[in-house]
Amino acid sequence: MKRARLIYNPTSGREEMKRRLPDILQRLDQGGIETTCHATIGEGDATLAAADAADRDYDMIIAAGGDGTLYEVINGLANKSKRPPLGILPVGTTNDFARATGIPKHWEYACDLIIGQYTRPIDVGRVNERYFINIAGGGSLTELTYDVPSKLKTMIGQLAYYMKGLEKIVRIRPTELRFEADGMDEIHDEFMLFLICNSNSVGGFERLAPDSKLDDGLLDVLLIRKCNLAEFIRLATLALRGEHLNDPHVMHFRTNRIKVTTPDYVQLNLDGEYGGVLPGTFSVLPRHLNIFADATGVSTYR
Repeated sequence: MKRARLIYNPTSGREEMKRRLPDILQRLDQGGIETTCHATIGEGDATLAAADAADRDYDMIIAAGGDGTLYEVINGLANKSKRPPLGILPVGTTNDFARATGIPKHWEYACDLIIGQYTRPIDVGRVNERYFINIAGGGSLTELTYDVPSKLKTMIGQLAYYMKGLEKIVRIRPTELRFEADGMDEIHDEFMLFLICNSNSVGGFERLAPDSKLDDGLLDVLLIRKCNLAEFIRLATLALRGEHLNDPHVMHFRTNRIKVTTPDYVQLNLDGEYGGVLPGTFSVLPRHLNIFADATGVSTYR
């Protein structure tokens, strides 16, 4: 039997995890994985639980929840010298990372993926003293993912993000930003927002960084230049189809290290969670963590 520590958010995805927990534990046990549980009780709790599980030599850690739960678990594991492989049960509202990696949304298929014990290495992003695996960003619109109350997400799911987005988009303003990336000239201008992507799926936009790879040792940087509201909405429409990279308002490049500074107060969004404020130096830790994945590469988020 393998020993697993299941860290789950009881409020994720309209509280689906609460209802499914007995079935999940039974399925894992039948697959040869003896599992103990930790239900998170507040912000930062999943980070502490993941660090503790790594120190206690569990064979694997399973994160059950949305991207926020996964973000906290990553931050508990990334600075450990011994990092057990990570299983993911995507029972949250958006599940960007599961979309990007093809981890099935249905709990039975996701459990079977973990039981299969096939792992793949992924890069981990770092900014200052925090870690991310999906996305880092800044600008007023990126604040909406951690601005949405958890009770509202439980009640209406992803619609809560759209409601908050409509509220914020009419107030979005450009910000003066300076970017210093390895191998490039300095960039200094006004931008609506910036996104630093480790995967291709961000905020439900599955083609935002269409060629981004989780194991190439690089971060995809997207900078949205100053534009008016109508132009910004048009860009969002193009992004849904993956046709935004050639737009003159978009700058796109890849790097393994980038420093971002500003004279203004700009909050950071890391994997959908509040990640401090600028300035920040973003870098990548190549193939730093192993996750359970489909051996054939054909598993889909469904």
